[in-house]
Amino acid sequence: MRSYTSQQAARLLGVSADTVRRWADAGRLVTRRDEAGRRLVDGPDLAAFAVELAAQPGDGADGPYTSARNAFPGIVTAVKVGDVAAQVEIQAGPHRLVSLLTREAVEELGLEVGVEAVARVKSTNVHIDRV
Repeated sequence: MRSYTSQQAARLLGVSADTVRRWADAGRLVTRRDEAGRRLVDGPDLAAFAVELAAQPGDGADGPYTSARNAFPGIVTAVKVGDVAAQVEIQAGPHRLVSLLTREAVEELGLEVGVEAVARVKSTNVHIDRV
C-alpha cells in the first residue's frame, strides 16, 4: 500500500503541508509516524479524505486547481475493472475526473485506490499517467 508524506498529501489536496498537519492533529485526517518520525498518510485514507474534502462547499476564494497543459495531479479514488474495460476516478483538489481505459492499461499502470496519478484532459478524453 502506498503512503504519502504530509508534503505529498498537501500537494495532492491542493493545500499547504501545515494545513495537513492541523487536520491530522485535529483527528480529521488519519496519519501515522514512520521510523524516522515523519507523518504519513496511507493512500486509501488519503483518497477517501480527498473525496470528502471535495464534497464540502468552498468559499470560492481559491482558483481552480489546475496545472499547465490541462494536467490534474491527484489521487485515485475508485477503480472499476471489467473483462475488457475499466473506469478510473481521480480526485484532483476539488475536481473529480473519470477516465475509461482498457483493463490492460489499468493493470500495467498499477492503478488502484490511493495511488498518485495525473489526469490529462484533451477535448472529451481523460488520459491517466501513473506518477
